[in-house]
Amino acid sequence: MADEMTLPKGELMRGKRGLVMGVANHNSIAYAIAAQLAAQGAEMAWTYLPDMERRVRPLGEALGVKLFAPCQVTEDASMESAFAQVEQAFGAIDFLVHAIAFSDKNELKGSFVENTTRENFLRSMDISAFSFVDAARRAAKLMPNGGSLITLTYLGSERTIPNYNVMGVAKAALEAATRYIARDLGPKKIRVNAISAGAVRTLSLAGISGGRTMIAKGRQWAPLREDTAPEGVAGCALWLLSDLGRSTTGEVVHVDAGFHIMGLPEEGEEG
Repeated sequence: MADEMTLPKGELMRGKRGLVMGVANHNSIAYAIAAQLAAQGAEMAWTYLPDMERRVRPLGEALGVKLFAPCQVTEDASMESAFAQVEQAFGAIDFLVHAIAFSDKNELKGSFVENTTRENFLRSMDISAFSFVDAARRAAKLMPNGGSLITLTYLGSERTIPNYNVMGVAKAALEAATRYIARDLGPKKIRVNAISAGAVRTLSLAGISGGRTMIAKGRQWAPLREDTAPEGVAGCALWLLSDLGRSTTGEVVHVDAGFHIMGLPEEGEEG
């Protein structure tokens, strides 16, 4: 997917530095965003899960990423180390991309009530929602001149989606957190927004039972009659992270070919 993307090149992010958290492979939405930022002149640092360096580093090096820092968002010491490395490398930053979520795939199927355990509920909330709060607090300290933060969410936060289960609850918490963070950091000229992307073939989607059906139904019912394009999500991120996004904060922006506006499919498209 990555090498097939058509990304506009330019100078919108020239002179801006930031951190991207959550690239897993070349199919990641975070990778599409990072590639678009690089095409517009941004300098970046990436964090990665400690066991994914061999997969992630070559992707970043091809984009000119300046720093790679291992980071486990559930561990304070790991977060402290990662942001300290970013500060040492860049001093100040202008943007943060948070693309991190997790839940036990065994609980992303069937009944939410019957299949959700306390342990996985708390872990899902910690990784998928609190990690953005923590990252925002740390990033804000490196943004003396203001900046922009974005996170990634999904429609399952607003409506019930088969098998999305506890991730829907975690994403709802993430969206609420986005609004509260936007309120708190606004006086510091830091904008905070979420992108609600449609279903895209990523590692995260692969962990959800019926993930392929989510993509097929999205394409079938969406007004644009197409899959959510990673380039479209990346373009929205570019707008929000660049100076073009001035005066926009606390928003959840849907990039899903219009799927979120539909109440019922057209007659004959129920599938």
